[in-house]
Order: sequence, then structure tokens, then C-alpha cells
Amino acid sequence: MNTEDITVSVVPAWDAEQIVALYRSAGWWEEMSDAVTVIPALFDGSFAVAVAYTRDNRAVGMGRVLSDGVSDAYIQDVVVDPACRGQGIGKRIIQLLVDTCRQAGITWIALIAEPGTHTFYAPLGFTVMEDYLPMKYEGDDKQ
Repeated sequence: MNTEDITVSVVPAWDAEQIVALYRSAGWWEEMSDAVTVIPALFDGSFAVAVAYTRDNRAVGMGRVLSDGVSDAYIQDVVVDPACRGQGIGKRIIQLLVDTCRQAGITWIALIAEPGTHTFYAPLGFTVMEDYLPMKYEGDDKQ
């Protein structure tokens, strides 16, 4: 696939089945049978969603930003179709999301990288936040 044939844009919505296919290609949402019904709310609740797509409007990558639109922003759910990886599509998605945040005046932009992916994010301006630890709520049972 020629990367010149790939467009990366911030979009308000996209075909839910295509987005679910991208999530599943990354090993996410396998157990969620109603994932397609979640996609419109996922788009609506995001500050920005970037989709990489072919000339025939097939999504081959995506990423999104969660933010209040004023102070902080968190990039998440960055995924590229396995058949299209290594062609700079993920880089273009990240750059567009960062540019979108910066144009809105948001300069504190973070993400939680999966193990082994820091070498992808480092050349794009991301650094490890020393002395900080990502945490996840697991419920009241963990007290």
C-alpha cells in the first residue's frame, strides 16, 4: 500500500464496524459483543479522533485524545492495521493529534505507552515521566 494513498484526518464520526475491526486487530475488545454500539459515544466523548483511511474510505488506523479542551490532554487507542504498520501511519496520527491539541492551546499532552513502544513515541517528542506511575482503578475490593 502506498502511503500517499492514505489520508489522516480528525473526524467527528466513522463507520463503527471499521473502528471495532481496528481495536480487535490490536487485541482489544475481543470479549465485547456490543462494541459497535459503543463507537458513536467513544467519538462523541473524545476531544479529537484521528482516522487514517484509504481512497475507498477504509480505516487503516486511528487514535484519539481525551481532554477538557483547555489544560491537559491524553492520547490513547492508537492503532494501525497490522498489514499497514511500518509505513509512518501511526506517526502521522500522533502528529495530527498533537497538532490539534496545540492549536487549541493545550501543551500538556501525555499517553501511556504499551511495553516496548517507547521507541516509537520518543522520536515524536514523548519522554518517560520520571517518578510518575500510571495507575488504574480496580474497585473497592482492592483496599
